[in-house]
Amino acid sequence: MSGVLAMILAGGEGKRLMPLTMSRSKPSVPFGGSYRVIDFVLNNFVNSGFLKIYVLTQYKSQSLYMHLKNGWAINGITGAFIDAIPAQMRISREWYQGTADAIYQNLQFIDEQFPEHVAVFGSDHIYKMDIRQMVDFHKNLNADLTVSAIKMPANLCSRRFGVIEVDENNRMIGFEEKPLYPKELPNEPGFCLVSMGNYVFKKDCLKQALIEDTHNYESSHDFGHDIIPKLYKIANVFVYNINNNHIAGENNQAYWKDVGSLDAYWRAHMDLLGKDPLFYLNNPTWPLHTFYPPLPPANFTDTQDHKSEISHSMISAGCQIKGSTINKSVIGFRCTTQSGSCLDGCVLIGDDKIGKGAKIKNAILDRYVDIAPGFTLGYDIKKDSALINPHDLMGPTITEKGIIVIPQGMRLGY
Repeated sequence: MSGVLAMILAGGEGKRLMPLTMSRSKPSVPFGGSYRVIDFVLNNFVNSGFLKIYVLTQYKSQSLYMHLKNGWAINGITGAFIDAIPAQMRISREWYQGTADAIYQNLQFIDEQFPEHVAVFGSDHIYKMDIRQMVDFHKNLNADLTVSAIKMPANLCSRRFGVIEVDENNRMIGFEEKPLYPKELPNEPGFCLVSMGNYVFKKDCLKQALIEDTHNYESSHDFGHDIIPKLYKIANVFVYNINNNHIAGENNQAYWKDVGSLDAYWRAHMDLLGKDPLFYLNNPTWPLHTFYPPLPPANFTDTQDHKSEISHSMISAGCQIKGSTINKSVIGFRCTTQSGSCLDGCVLIGDDKIGKGAKIKNAILDRYVDIAPGFTLGYDIKKDSALINPHDLMGPTITEKGIIVIPQGMRLGY
């Protein structure tokens, strides 16, 4: 796999995830109690045996830099690296103008590694994938470009994903980026084949396409909008269906979640829970590495008035659960819950304090949120709505699905 270089696009601003992206980029948003969103694509590459990885950053990147430094340093293997590359304005005096422009402005780093193939992957999706299988598919077909894809219900695709058409040999014969009326699969009405935003290019094909695109002043310099719609008509472009990807120890039902909205972020956490979770974290044959701070195991105690009762939940290290009821929730590092408090359908990112007798339902709490004793959230829509200022993008918000999101450092009920 030494002939493959990975370029991970990690510059997403994440406007739809505000207020969670108030002080961090989209790929560095915590997920699943112990992880960051970017950890999943990094684990896919490392577990697949690819150890030459550049991470291209842009917006609010400090927390991402620190995470990569603390959790993803590769030492002692000659030629192996996971390096963050900030936007350096080498080509122009502007930020990256699109995903393709981000790669174009860093062609120097690609040339320095002499790869035969370049894997360009996004960093804001939750999934597992053995990338070796996609690369083998790409090589066996002598493809100039291979695009990974997944089948999704058509009613979820409008204006959200690039929609692909393929022939019987998996060759791309059509592509539309985020169409209003997506084309359905001819043999499966009600479903579309959509791009996952992951590409494997022959290096020479990628370089030529990017150079031509940068001279097109009408281009938005984006892979989905500009590069792929042109390239599939003139080059060998194939589509790799992630449903054909197999990982030992998994049920091999493809799971891929774009956590670009607050509702999708909350839903993906709920997919981790229960007897048969849709997305399974605990697979020893596919370990999920991250930066794990030096913390003791979570501590559960009963109080004089209440027992701690935990069901269908994940509790991270350093937490102190004192006489609390927790159901269908994911609790991040170093959270504390006091006697009689209840959490139901909640995501706590970490370092949160839940006061005595407080009750919270269907909520996301960013780091350092402090809930006063007896305070309730998620039970009275009128009371909850009073917290919302629609003109304050950095304040609390309620999503379309009714999930309440509390920004970092907020104190409620005091």
